[in-house]
Amino acid sequence: MTLIDLPTGLDLAGLRNLAAGPKPSPEATALPDGKVPAISYLRVSTKDQATRNGLEEGLSIPAQRDAAQRKADQLNAVIVAEFIEPGESGKTAHRKALQEMLDYLAEHPVRYCIINKVDRIARNRLDDAIIHATLRQAGVTLVSVMENIDETPSGMLMHGIMASIAEFYSLNLAQEVTKGLVQKATIGGTPHRAPIGYLNIRTVDAGGREVREVRIDPDRAEHIRFAFTSYATGDCSLSRLARELETRGLTTRPTPSFPAKPVTTTALHKILTNPYYQGIVTFRDVTYPGTHDPLVTPETFEQVQTILQQNHIVGDKPQKHDHYLKGSIYCTCGKKLMFERPRNHQGVTYDYFTCTGRRLGRNNCQRTASLTHRVEQAIETGYQGISLSPDEAAQIQDVLGHVFDALAETTSDEQKLLAGQKAKLEAEQVKLLQAHYADAIPLDLLKTEQDRIRANLQAITGQLDTLETTYDKAKVGLDAILGLLTDIGDVYAKAEPSERRMLNRALFDRITIDDEDQATLEPTETIQTILTTNPRPHNERTLPRNQAGQGSNVQLYVDAGGLKPNTWQRLERLSSAWNQAKLVLGDQPDGAADDEPGVVVNPRRRARTPLTESQVDAIRTARANGESVVSICQRFNVHRMTVWTHTRDLF
Repeated sequence: MTLIDLPTGLDLAGLRNLAAGPKPSPEATALPDGKVPAISYLRVSTKDQATRNGLEEGLSIPAQRDAAQRKADQLNAVIVAEFIEPGESGKTAHRKALQEMLDYLAEHPVRYCIINKVDRIARNRLDDAIIHATLRQAGVTLVSVMENIDETPSGMLMHGIMASIAEFYSLNLAQEVTKGLVQKATIGGTPHRAPIGYLNIRTVDAGGREVREVRIDPDRAEHIRFAFTSYATGDCSLSRLARELETRGLTTRPTPSFPAKPVTTTALHKILTNPYYQGIVTFRDVTYPGTHDPLVTPETFEQVQTILQQNHIVGDKPQKHDHYLKGSIYCTCGKKLMFERPRNHQGVTYDYFTCTGRRLGRNNCQRTASLTHRVEQAIETGYQGISLSPDEAAQIQDVLGHVFDALAETTSDEQKLLAGQKAKLEAEQVKLLQAHYADAIPLDLLKTEQDRIRANLQAITGQLDTLETTYDKAKVGLDAILGLLTDIGDVYAKAEPSERRMLNRALFDRITIDDEDQATLEPTETIQTILTTNPRPHNERTLPRNQAGQGSNVQLYVDAGGLKPNTWQRLERLSSAWNQAKLVLGDQPDGAADDEPGVVVNPRRRARTPLTESQVDAIRTARANGESVVSICQRFNVHRMTVWTHTRDLF
């Protein structure tokens, strides 16, 4: 705190009265042998100083005590009270021993207050002025062992100078320490105490210099890896995982003040959200690539963050009892059903669901409790009615098979484009850090730009991973998914509770249980598109929209198969190219024939002029001469699928 940072409501008039001078104390009497009473105030700034070398008071406090005693002997005084502040900063006056000392002076006659140096009692000028004025009001003279301060004008001048020096030293030290910590973070070091799973190690190199580094804790690292991998499966809650870690023997690191203890749920949440475990150092809200060994992969870390966010939103965080249907089933009044497990007088437990609207008094719902096994059975029955028939699965497989073929032929150009974008972002990331090192951009702008670049890099990396997928394997996966959908009811009946939880969340927006304990399954938009009954010829509900004179619906089918989100977008874009290729090959969609000249029946499709033989020959010649597909598309105003269709046999 500085003089310009005056606290709100400060009584300056009262301070001026305190600073007017000491008032004689009628209770101040001399001790036997002509000595006067005095007190001493001893302080060290850190806990390490207070316990250094394993001593109860360290080294500094005993030295200050001896110096204060020698000063008291010079003043013919007796130290009647001693106030010790072990490990407290002098930047604030809200210190326990200091306040006890001021209270003591208000009730007892004291002649001197002995300190080792001015910076022991305060490290900013405002606190020093207030404390000094309070001492003068009580008739106490402040005496420094190391500095020549007293109530004379020269002594007061020296006191003010030393107080200013103490404040400068504190502020400058904080600035220099922060500068060093920032520099350490920029080179990948750890500017703070390493989290559980790591150890801060101090060693001495060949030149005798102390080296501080972070190493993996052999006793706790495997427990941390287990915590991440277990939670990434989505099968356990934070409280259950914390109990499992306690059983396995994971404890916090002991300190001089606190013994080792099991990891709490709150501490476990901090562990699972700490990017340090994937190799990233965070300091002052800015992230830097760390030099320490990561304990988890970025993919596992991101999966854990996704599950944590989902559990927070869904509202099915298990408290005392857990059930796989929590968060997925609703009452007809619109409120969620909560799981309860009461016990009767004989100790027998009963599992049932009750409406939160009635249970918590949120509405006037009159629903009674529903036994858990009846709700489970109703949902199993509902699953029996959403399976695909073998013919429907075969039609979907045929359409997506063509899409996968087209997708495999279009990856090269997009991979190059994405790789270029990734290299550009990585270069931008390096320049951003260099500008930060040169103090060219403020900290808040750096954090904002880092978040933007990181999000874009993750998206591009995901797309590149998708493009590198072997489409033959994707076809095999498609067959397995469609085989699953043809008998989803049997799959659900045989699934474990954690698997049932995932199926319910993936397939349905909500499951409503009525007063008769009958389940109404409300599929997501994707599943609804597949399952909606439409009694038109050719069973169009199982066909993509491009075969019914509409836009592509491939994304919805792939979504239903459980593929990655970036794969959905990729398949939807490429399915559009497949549709246009079918037009070039002469496969016209239903309803594409014009009923009247000049009228476009399907406005979603752009009319194309068929290429002449000379244009096709020119395209083939250009492609054979090495001209890029993009260049040919621009010159002839055609889609790249058209170019590939006419030049495929050249390669």
